[in-house]
Amino acid sequence: MPAWLRSAGAASRVTVHVQPGAKRTELVGEHGDALKIRLAAPPVDGKANEALLAYLAERLGLPRRELALKAGASSRRKQIEIALAPDRLVERLGVS
Repeated sequence: MPAWLRSAGAASRVTVHVQPGAKRTELVGEHGDALKIRLAAPPVDGKANEALLAYLAERLGLPRRELALKAGASSRRKQIEIALAPDRLVERLGVS
């Protein structure tokens, strides 16, 4: 299991490093013990957080309500809980 992924019961907890204000939203790869994601949304009024959750939900093929920001609302480093088993999450993201 990658360092950025932990099991949380039937769900997964993912550590991400976010780079807001990028040219486009994309999954970059690993950044230390976190998954790096560039976001086109600016870091203003929670827009980057919402864009992050919407992007991950779309990429994973899940409804937005299946993802929750658990820590790091005002930080680049965030903890996201996703209602998906870790092995399925890695498979759907296409990363190892």
